[in-house]
Amino acid sequence: MNTFSDLTMLSQSCVMIIATLLTFVISHSVVGGSSLSQSDKISTLPGQPPVKFQQYAGYITVDEKQKRALFYYFVEAEVEPVSKPLVLWLNGGPGCSSVGAGAFVEHGPFKPSKKGLSKNEYSWNKEANMLYLESPAGVGFSYSANKSFYSYVNDEITAKDNLVFLQRWFTKFPEFKNNDFFITGESYAGHYVPQLAQLIVKTKTKFNLKGIAIGNPLLEFNTDFNSRAEFFWSHGLISDSTYEAFTKVCNYSQIRRQYQSGTLTPICSGVNKLVATEVSRYIDTYDVTLDVCISSADQQAYVLNQLTQLQQGEKIDVCVEDETIAYLNRKDVQEALHAKLVGITSWSTCSDVLKYDMQNLEIPTISILGALAKQGIRVLVYSGDQDSVIPLTGTRSLVNGLAKDFGLNTTVSYRTWFERRQVAGWTQVYGGILSFATIRGASHEAPFSQPERSLVLLKAFLEGNPLPEPFFQTMN
Repeated sequence: MNTFSDLTMLSQSCVMIIATLLTFVISHSVVGGSSLSQSDKISTLPGQPPVKFQQYAGYITVDEKQKRALFYYFVEAEVEPVSKPLVLWLNGGPGCSSVGAGAFVEHGPFKPSKKGLSKNEYSWNKEANMLYLESPAGVGFSYSANKSFYSYVNDEITAKDNLVFLQRWFTKFPEFKNNDFFITGESYAGHYVPQLAQLIVKTKTKFNLKGIAIGNPLLEFNTDFNSRAEFFWSHGLISDSTYEAFTKVCNYSQIRRQYQSGTLTPICSGVNKLVATEVSRYIDTYDVTLDVCISSADQQAYVLNQLTQLQQGEKIDVCVEDETIAYLNRKDVQEALHAKLVGITSWSTCSDVLKYDMQNLEIPTISILGALAKQGIRVLVYSGDQDSVIPLTGTRSLVNGLAKDFGLNTTVSYRTWFERRQVAGWTQVYGGILSFATIRGASHEAPFSQPERSLVLLKAFLEGNPLPEPFFQTMN
């Protein structure tokens, strides 16, 4: 018997066993992480064109006792999802769907049509892994088995549930935990986004949070709402005398506050009727250049646009077939999305069951942006310049004031930025970390009305690059 040969064979056997064990452990950890998400994997959506990227949808329970679960739709990046950033998108309202408005109307990979789904050439998953969350419970397919939850929901509850969702979502998708992470949204997400980011920082949750971006956001009640008077007047929607009444006799924040409390005075009621008459019911206040028909995406801003609501309680006039609502209410679509209707008979863009604390609209969130920037988190605030619901003038003023308050000097002076050979908007950067940008020709839902420009803006932000300079500077 050759002892040396035996020892060599034994040594080789040990190496092979160890290698096999290591391979098992590594593969098990990867497959184990992936296996948690396999039940949520979408094979294909009804009517969708062929694609190479993966899609997932399903529920994350955020409160076992109350049986409260939030619905998500996750779309991997078209190319190299492992290295691309992860972007969470939250729509506003409060109470409107990120899946319906964000994914299927604004910047998801597909858009519903009469024939099924068509490919969105400006989908944000060209640049990132996109995670759409219907929040809070009661919105879209998200639900609470304990219906008493719907009777009172506020910003604090929403932020906490969103944080729990993220913690548990990353457990289901551990392969994305180290990716650069960005939180984005629009409208009332001017509350959701910074409050969630603040909670992540405060709780020292180990997410790779790099930045936040919010479009036409509600940041400060008085400034945001009162800026609509100047917007209406400068766009020729109201007369000089009405503008004076809307600024000196009773401004919009007063009207909004009184209406919410049920104490609308005769004076403010008179001013409101005067403004409503001159603006006309045939103008889309979410995009003052749009002809008559209003996109279903605009329903998310309806809660904020109480001027319309005060016009004899009128609903938004959707004069085209609402293909998104029709699509998401199909049984085969709901089955493909692993979605279910709990306590409701149909899916809707904005919740009919949720009673949100509307006093929360008056909570200022602008200072949170400054605190986040000081923590090294990049902040982008952008405005579609044809939106009168949250006009760019108020937002620009708030961001400029924030920069002064936090000692952030201008690092990029106010200038145009370009998409192809056209002016896409204007931008200014403070301290290299706080950015403001307008999107020319865009509505309250900028990615819906100006999809290509919005995608250019997103790409630059995610990469930490300045927005494109005038094309003639780079022609040589």
